[in-house]
Amino acid sequence: MQPGTDEREWREDCAPRRVLEIFSTKWTSMILHTLHALHDGRARTGVLHRTLPGISKKMLVQTLREMERSGLIHRHVKGTVPPAVEYSLTSLGHRFVGLVDLVYDWGRQNSDALDLLQERPSSRRKAGD
Repeated sequence: MQPGTDEREWREDCAPRRVLEIFSTKWTSMILHTLHALHDGRARTGVLHRTLPGISKKMLVQTLREMERSGLIHRHVKGTVPPAVEYSLTSLGHRFVGLVDLVYDWGRQNSDALDLLQERPSSRRKAGD
């Protein structure tokens, strides 16, 4: 969609909506970033859980499954007892890391703008934090 395009042309399958759909849950971008920045592209489930404060195990597993179905990550089950599950970024996942980094860098550089936002009911951040 080009700047200035008539909004009536914003079909449900247009690129901007498809990008935002991927990040409709905050955990997708955070998992991509964490895998890339902290774990060199691969990590086991428990390691991811420990490095993502605030995510429940249920939400982590649910998000990892969605990301696997989307082709952003690969799930590898090692034949150990008990089985060890490791997730790694796919080549597609690596392509999306750049977008996540841009957004996160913008947030770091514009934290004052984020502080000016009104509190949202769904936010865990409280005014004055």
